[in-house]
Amino acid sequence: MRKLLAATALSSLAFVAAPAFAQDLPQDSAQDTAAENTSGIGEIVVTAQKRAENIQNVPIAISAVSSQFLETRGITSIDSLGSIAPNVKFERAPSNKTISQIAIRGSVTINPAVTWEPAVGLYLGGVYIAKAQGSIFDVADLERVEILRGPQGTLYGRNALAGAVNLVPKAPSGELGVKGELTYGNYDYWKGRAVVDLPAMGPFSLKLSGQIQKRDGFIRLTPNPYPQAVAAGPARTGRTNDLDGKSGMVQLRFKPEGSNFTADYMFDYSKFDQRPDYAQLVRVNRNGLPQDIFDPNSPGYANGGAFFPLNLYDRADRQSTASLDANPLYERSRTYGHALTLALDLGGATVKSITAYRNLKWADSLDLDGSPLPVALTQRDTSFHSWSQELQVSGQTMSDKLKYVAGVFYYKEKAETLGPQSFFGGGASYQSDYGSNTEAFAVFAQVDYDITDALKLTLGGRYTHEKKDVRRFLRINFDPANGIFAPFVAANIPYGGVPDAKYNRFNPAITLAYQADENINLYARFAQGFKSGGFNGETNDFRQPTAACPTGAFELCNPYRPETVDSYEVGIKTKLADGKVIFNVAGFWDEHKDIQLSVFTANGAAASVVKNAAAARIRGLEIETVIRPVDVLTINGSLAFLDPKYKSYIEAVGGVDTNVADNRAFPHTPKTTAAAGVDLRVAQGDWGRFNVNGDINYVSSYYTFPYALNTTNPSDQNANNTKSRGRTIVNLRAAVSEVPLGGAKAELALWVKNLTKERDPSNFIDFGPGFGGLTVGYFPDPRTYGLTLGVKF
Repeated sequence: MRKLLAATALSSLAFVAAPAFAQDLPQDSAQDTAAENTSGIGEIVVTAQKRAENIQNVPIAISAVSSQFLETRGITSIDSLGSIAPNVKFERAPSNKTISQIAIRGSVTINPAVTWEPAVGLYLGGVYIAKAQGSIFDVADLERVEILRGPQGTLYGRNALAGAVNLVPKAPSGELGVKGELTYGNYDYWKGRAVVDLPAMGPFSLKLSGQIQKRDGFIRLTPNPYPQAVAAGPARTGRTNDLDGKSGMVQLRFKPEGSNFTADYMFDYSKFDQRPDYAQLVRVNRNGLPQDIFDPNSPGYANGGAFFPLNLYDRADRQSTASLDANPLYERSRTYGHALTLALDLGGATVKSITAYRNLKWADSLDLDGSPLPVALTQRDTSFHSWSQELQVSGQTMSDKLKYVAGVFYYKEKAETLGPQSFFGGGASYQSDYGSNTEAFAVFAQVDYDITDALKLTLGGRYTHEKKDVRRFLRINFDPANGIFAPFVAANIPYGGVPDAKYNRFNPAITLAYQADENINLYARFAQGFKSGGFNGETNDFRQPTAACPTGAFELCNPYRPETVDSYEVGIKTKLADGKVIFNVAGFWDEHKDIQLSVFTANGAAASVVKNAAAARIRGLEIETVIRPVDVLTINGSLAFLDPKYKSYIEAVGGVDTNVADNRAFPHTPKTTAAAGVDLRVAQGDWGRFNVNGDINYVSSYYTFPYALNTTNPSDQNANNTKSRGRTIVNLRAAVSEVPLGGAKAELALWVKNLTKERDPSNFIDFGPGFGGLTVGYFPDPRTYGLTLGVKF
């Protein structure tokens, strides 16, 4: 079945980036396009370059999903986007449903710690979402989602090394509109969603939207089945992998009649209080080596192995039940933000101000060994807030030959994490805390100049200045040197305890676009990407004090450097067959330097080592298409190939720096991704409309950590032990909509997700030799299905 579904996906040169019907456009432009174009594919308008443009005329690799696509797929957050764009992969971080891992063209940030920067810029209504923690949240009423591939530093700035994801909420319309929706599904899943668009009150328009959703956990918790595991604690009851979230948004627009001034205020709120994804124990070392502390038959660890016999609990196949010890088990996330956008149209130019404040409270408590044994319990309690201000001016000259965008950006954040951890029944426990402050300033500009009617040159650049500091506190409650249980402080480095990290960088971009005719656009682009450097707040590298580092915090005195990429891209965008086919192709060649690699070692306080160890070449090909042969049918899909190669990877081997490039894996870099979608209007009449749609998303195998591909010790962290076989996900939906109901319209839909029960792990954690090769896996959601009833007027 896997091979058949994969072949189906790969053979579909389809573009799953949403049906591009005219009715999918923003309301202002939909009617005009519909009047002119009763067949074929209408326009998709995006704001990827800070102004409204037809997506086919934007000379970058961009995919956009419309509000209709989001509605019919039930998408309200980024973790449901799947493979909507080529060479783009969305994952939930291990054990967490509110932390994202977004990979674009082979670039990803694995570690979700708040001192780390994502490789992909995430934006909500033009406001930067800075951290991975809490980045999976709900937005009940989105206008569209734009995914920009490749470096977007000129206009999107901070840490858009790999690309940007732009979530665009629907703005208030000033007309009365009410929409409600109730969903029920298996695992006792239910969701209520409502949108209320109020009529204009003078110059004010107000829109309220929100949703509440709950679901029982996928994993049923049971008593300990093995009485010989005498160290097992009291078993936790109930379920894990559950869902309990609520979100809301308030949008207020002020636009005086006859004025060129608009003020938009947005407040968004999202809260989750649930149990985390189950860390299923999929592997321990059974080879009887001294490192295998969990095997009761191990001669080197007879007593310890009998005390923690984890080998009783490991299961490679997906489980629906588990036994976990009764330590706290939770994942809590609360995010909110205020944003004020002011825009003044001066005729030939528009001046815009975006002022934003965001606040996050996030915490989790995880059983990371997947058993009732007290082997690995970690907790994180994070607080974060940020403030940003952007001023921009955009416009064009009287001759329309030159268009421009320019601006300044200021950003400030503070992040703190408290991290109690306990291992081996408290035999090794830690208080691992860290925090950081960041201040950033940037100026940017981009100009588009029409050399001829067909040939356009785009020049852009951004200058960035950043300053960061860090604090680190580590208390160890067991002194291994003296063999006694006595807490001692291994590190207490306050803010200012090490020199600030400062970065100054200019990133240029140049694009040459040629419009061969009204339906064919070609472009070539060079862009440089920049991902900020900084401090590894989780570091356990505390060497003896030196003159250069009086605190002894070696890694903090040597912050990791920024990662950069020189990206070369060519593409063609076409509209064929009298507007019934869109066919786009992009090819790229990226040269990465100082790649930031987070290598989880599980040494000490479950820390990671941060390295600028690698340089790499990543190249790829991306194909997208939309086919609308008749008005009632649209076929969409994508096909992409990725070819990564380390040019160098320097690591100490036996105390000697060695190039191990041929023996290291690229994380979250599948060689092939593909997707196909079908939207079919089966019947339509005075009674309403019957539609069927389906999607198939394929991701080939990929590694999840940059570990060695070949090792000699079976307990060592080997990349193949945390390699995902990939996945093929099939989703279907059938709906009867636009059913007259008094003065309203009703809809009834049946849906199923993961129809074929994809059951291979999508993510892992490998604890390495210090834990006997303990490896846990995280699986995609099982098959879910349900019924949705909606009404709107």
